[in-house]
Amino acid sequence: MNKIKEMDMLFGTNKPIIGMLHLKPLPGSPIYDGQGLSRVIETALKDAEALVNGGVNALQVENFNDPSYFPNEAPPETISALTIVAHEVRKSFPKIPIGICLLADPEASIAVAHCSGAQYIRATFFTEASVDVSGLVTRIPHAILRYRKFLDPSIKILADVHIKHSAPLGQRPIEEAAYDAAYFMADAILISGKHTGMPTNIDDVKKVKKVLPEFPVYIGSGVNTKSVGELFEYADGAICGSSLKYDGISTNDVDEKRVVEFMKVVQKIRQK
Repeated sequence: MNKIKEMDMLFGTNKPIIGMLHLKPLPGSPIYDGQGLSRVIETALKDAEALVNGGVNALQVENFNDPSYFPNEAPPETISALTIVAHEVRKSFPKIPIGICLLADPEASIAVAHCSGAQYIRATFFTEASVDVSGLVTRIPHAILRYRKFLDPSIKILADVHIKHSAPLGQRPIEEAAYDAAYFMADAILISGKHTGMPTNIDDVKKVKKVLPEFPVYIGSGVNTKSVGELFEYADGAICGSSLKYDGISTNDVDEKRVVEFMKVVQKIRQK
């Protein structure tokens, strides 16, 4: 089966939109409030409800507000907390696909996904050694793939290339990095801007689609009602976070009206 169609089946539509659940600081984070997970879960469920009611096709649970992130192996307290929150989201929204992004540890993300019933992960680092804001990241794709096969082969991997907030150690063209990620069995490629909420360079998307015309390529940041039309001429889906928040600020709550407005634009694009 064509990979694009396979991912469309997972999300229930072409050009799927994945809504972000940017969790409040988790235990162990430098800005964690020490009050347990009740508020984290409450906010996550509130945001999830706004996203689902607004019409997104999937949710992604991420420890976004844990500055900074462990560059290779997430600590046990973060893994435990994210699993609990993701489990609560899964219980409350049993029908919508859910993904896990535990920064920046794809193997831990797979474990959380399996235990919480999520269907996919976002691997912010997959095939390239990079210098990240948290330090040196040396991901090993064969270890990630073997761990997935051991624990749950059904979990999909959405792999970033040239991920935001970082730079690859080897300066290679983005299309070459994307080709390698696809070759090493990622299920979709993510292309993002330089930082959270910043626009994705459409030229990067064009370059990647040229070498991977039948492989899913998703937008990883910065998509909004004004940019989605142009980006979706080439991209096959998108993760959307900041632009769906109140005032378009990533740390704010999800604004259901913004979600509805955005999804109306996406629906028109799908019908073309």
